[in-house]
Amino acid sequence: MTAPLKLLVRRTPNRGAAEGVSVAVDVPADVRFIEEAVELLARHCFAGAAPCQRTSFRLRVLLAESLTNSILFGAGGDPSRSVHVAVQVNAESIRLEITDDGPGFDPAEVPDPTSPEGVGRPIGRGLFLIKNLADQVGFNPQGNTIWMTLPRS
Repeated sequence: MTAPLKLLVRRTPNRGAAEGVSVAVDVPADVRFIEEAVELLARHCFAGAAPCQRTSFRLRVLLAESLTNSILFGAGGDPSRSVHVAVQVNAESIRLEITDDGPGFDPAEVPDPTSPEGVGRPIGRGLFLIKNLADQVGFNPQGNTIWMTLPRS
């Protein structure tokens, strides 16, 4: 049996127009936890505001794809390791940050899955979805942290 997810929620001080909420969770590097983590985080991201279906879909896909990549490629699917997810929510936007303890990667080296040489390859589709669903995508220099933003509504 695996350990349950542990969630840390912090309400940040009012900074100007909108109060923010920070949510953090460490997810065991086991794909069986992805659905539970996504739903748990989505509930906190949309607390007090009903999102449109498009935003709700985008958030869930971004979390699922980035968690899958971090679990499988970063942490090697080793359930004794974990992936850290931090979410910052304010009235206008949601910022997702997913970090694993793996060696990282160079996003520029991931082939485009829509190119003739990329079609049929088993890598690149998740990153392609992320780049097309998020408003902004960034990586740390090591390549083991990805951050994404999308509107809250």
